[in-house]
Amino acid sequence: MRKLILTVVLAVSIVVLASAQDYKTGIGLRAGFSNGITLKHFVSDSRAFEGILASHWSGFDITGLYEIHNQAFDVQHLNWYYGFGAHIGNYSTSSVSGTVLGIDGVLGIEYNFSEAPINIGLDWKPAINIIGNSAFWPDGGALSVRYVF
Repeated sequence: MRKLILTVVLAVSIVVLASAQDYKTGIGLRAGFSNGITLKHFVSDSRAFEGILASHWSGFDITGLYEIHNQAFDVQHLNWYYGFGAHIGNYSTSSVSGTVLGIDGVLGIEYNFSEAPINIGLDWKPAINIIGNSAFWPDGGALSVRYVF
């Protein structure tokens, strides 16, 4: 019976440690097809909210995302994630003018440096505008560098 309890405790510990994040909150810069700032906050070991304020196409947008993180390739500090959210923005170009509102997806990978409080991530964030310029925006990819605490 003790062997069974020890095995269960060990298995649960491994699962918890494998999915635990190395930080609680990170803030930094996001650069790609749109540039801005990013703030990510974990609400559990594998669930996070991310807020993005970015400039894009002579305008700006604010995006909120809910993300689910998992360890990638059995590499410590390397995680992949996916999620969904929404955005609101205002643009002034020849093809897009006015306020837009839409839904977003996200698929990414990030690495947390153990030697420094730095996180680096690469993601693809496609979006569909529902209100305003109704269109699919596949160009939401970016590189993010965050200070984590």
